[in-house]
Amino acid sequence: MTDKNQPFLRALAGETVSPPPIWLMRQAGRYLPEYREVRAGQPDFINFCLNPDAAAEVTLQPIRRYGFDASIVFADILLIPYGLGQKVWFEKGEGPKLEPLALEDIGLLSVERATEVLSPVSETIRKVRAGLPDTCSLIGFAGSPWTVATYMIEGGGSKDRFKARTLAWSQPAAFDALMDLLAEASAHYLKAQADAGANALKLFDSWAEGLPDPLFDRVIIRPTKLIIDRLREMGVDLPVIGFPRGAGPQAIRYARETGVQCLALDHGVDTGWAREAFPKDLVLQGQLDPAVLRAGGAMLDSEIDRLLSAWSGRPYVFNLGHGIHLETPPENVTRLIERVRNFKA
Repeated sequence: MTDKNQPFLRALAGETVSPPPIWLMRQAGRYLPEYREVRAGQPDFINFCLNPDAAAEVTLQPIRRYGFDASIVFADILLIPYGLGQKVWFEKGEGPKLEPLALEDIGLLSVERATEVLSPVSETIRKVRAGLPDTCSLIGFAGSPWTVATYMIEGGGSKDRFKARTLAWSQPAAFDALMDLLAEASAHYLKAQADAGANALKLFDSWAEGLPDPLFDRVIIRPTKLIIDRLREMGVDLPVIGFPRGAGPQAIRYARETGVQCLALDHGVDTGWAREAFPKDLVLQGQLDPAVLRAGGAMLDSEIDRLLSAWSGRPYVFNLGHGIHLETPPENVTRLIERVRNFKA
């Protein structure tokens, strides 16, 4: 198996591939009946993510059904705080819950513990790698430090991350220490995924929006660069995709200063602006609104065509601007793939 066999890796290497490779964020998930069947047999979500047999099965399900060009290991961004020693659980109908972290308790968190606790994810990757076709790439991932920290501090999801932002301003030394700890834990976690057989890595900064420039530089750019620099120090040379969701024009600095090889765009990005703003050799990914995939029909076709035309002639990976919605009809995904793969530049 070489990069030349895999359209996704060719695109990440800077090649313009036509039609572009395609995968979807959250492509393994509740919109698929086969996923729901496996999930029903799991005691809780954390154990599901750390069960290599079950996690490998649901990672492979969308590849069998749709033949995507890349798979992404089934896991969750909140496995890092769980591994570090914070209490994490998932409430049905409410989402993730965490025992809120006080900055003075950072010393109780252990990178070594996280590396050991999260080792089943590496086993999942080995199992998935063995079950993938030679043309399909495998993506490992982690949540970026800022996004993970907001959950750790707020105790769950938050509308505006106000508590986390306040602590970042009021206790900068302690907050930056938390960023450094999360960056180190994430780098070790990603290296383990690379060693297990991942072909590319992705960092999800789902809450990158709404930050003034000085804070964006501190909590988004700096920790991301720390992770990538640390990976390179540890001998990991895989391409890294960065997803600073909602960053807007700040994504220009993010792409320039972090060391990512590919920038994932959310669906709120202005396409015309982005075409001019980013270097032509920067690999871009995404931008399709998950709501239009849920809606389907002629509007889906129109949006697919618009993005394919807009990003034609440069390295691009077709994807959503955020994760696939749980109510998305599976047949809409089939329609999406067929339209992308029949595209003529």
